[in-house]
Amino acid sequence: MSGGAGAEPGTAGDATLGHVSDRLPESDSATSGPTAFDERLSVPVWWYLLAFGLGSLMGAQIHMGYPGLRAWIGYATMIPLCIGVLWWMGRSRTTVRDGKLVSNGRELLLSQVGLTDTVQPKDKQQAMGPDLDPSAYVLHRAWVGPLVRVEITDPGGGEPYWVLSSRRPAELRSAIAAAQAPQPQIP
Repeated sequence: MSGGAGAEPGTAGDATLGHVSDRLPESDSATSGPTAFDERLSVPVWWYLLAFGLGSLMGAQIHMGYPGLRAWIGYATMIPLCIGVLWWMGRSRTTVRDGKLVSNGRELLLSQVGLTDTVQPKDKQQAMGPDLDPSAYVLHRAWVGPLVRVEITDPGGGEPYWVLSSRRPAELRSAIAAAQAPQPQIP
């Protein structure tokens, strides 16, 4: 992509400030630099109501078999178990920081990243089925619409690309492009 007119804002070739964000500045931690992108792929909040209902139904099944205080053991275990499973399903995180793309603890140096593209929800079935390379790293969450495909240019890496679910694919791609752009040197 060239850096002229019509370049996508936020990419390495864009020479002007294309978009001013009203978000708070990224925070620095004691162990790392600023985070350019951070997204947690949590499940929809209303799913927790369904998990509570399912846990209650399973607890009721246990309740029917035991009288007295033991009847409540099913509720005390099944409701937290169902809610805990949803929390575990939604703990996936993708970040771009310190020159790395980090997805669920796996790290990819941005110097090894080639092209990135967005796979729209209507094209997910093709991208995750016939077009998917079996050796690719995949972080797919069905409740998240679009995917971002990140090409890996390192021939010895073993993975040709990563496929990541993201609710904000344009921001993820822009953060990767911005982190790959050479930083100006102050004389």
